[in-house]
Amino acid sequence: MQVYISVDMEGVAGVVHVDQTRRTGHDYAQARKWMTAEANAAIAGAFDAGATAVLVNDSHGDMRNLLLDELDVRAEVISGSLKPQAMVQGISPEFGVALFVGYHAGARSRAGILDHTYYGAVVARCRVGGRDFSETALNAAVCGMLGIPVGLVTGDSTTCAQARELLGDVETVEVKDAITRYAARHLAPAKARERIREAATRAVRRARQGDFKPFLPQAPLELEVEFANSACADAAELVPGSRRQDGVTLGYTAPDAGLLLRVFRAWILLASTTLT
Repeated sequence: MQVYISVDMEGVAGVVHVDQTRRTGHDYAQARKWMTAEANAAIAGAFDAGATAVLVNDSHGDMRNLLLDELDVRAEVISGSLKPQAMVQGISPEFGVALFVGYHAGARSRAGILDHTYYGAVVARCRVGGRDFSETALNAAVCGMLGIPVGLVTGDSTTCAQARELLGDVETVEVKDAITRYAARHLAPAKARERIREAATRAVRRARQGDFKPFLPQAPLELEVEFANSACADAAELVPGSRRQDGVTLGYTAPDAGLLLRVFRAWILLASTTLT
């Protein structure tokens, strides 16, 4: 079985502040090490369970965060941006299961470390079919469209709770218990990596047994995004097919999750041009 791993940073053990997640931040170098180590834990767990190949996608920020010289040599990696499929770039029907490592809670969550959905500076809220959608939900829907289930989500306690509510009996690893947006009670990074490896092993074994189902929200998909301000919505509305619902909210009807993600990403890119 081939295994796909998408790795973000905000949900990694030890991370609680934007200084740790931005290239210009004082603690970014250390956070990169933690992120790479958690990716390695998931890779090792996948191979422990008999994976035949592992593809890792760097899914944070500019998507050039993983320390490639320190990454498990058995895995291949996708890094850099712009990526058409963003956090699930490279996903295809050949994969048997997807693992989401270092993920965070969706925008507007309470007690979720650095909660946001793709780009917090412009996106205040994202809903699909009237339901709040986090990055976990958006990315799982793209995987599900291709028949691929998500078998593991790691991150803070709020992220994991959202994943279980969305995906059902998925493997989760709570590497930290969020207290507020900028504070958490953590596992030691080494302990977090140990648990991620074990959970990744379980997830791949369960996927081989058919324990997981792809996440398939009913089509057509009604995307609704509330932007940070009206200027963001003004710019995003340039995408054909966008519907202006109020001063800061746009809607779009997508036939599948792949197009939905592309429209969402186009909205974000256009909206970001208004930032000063």
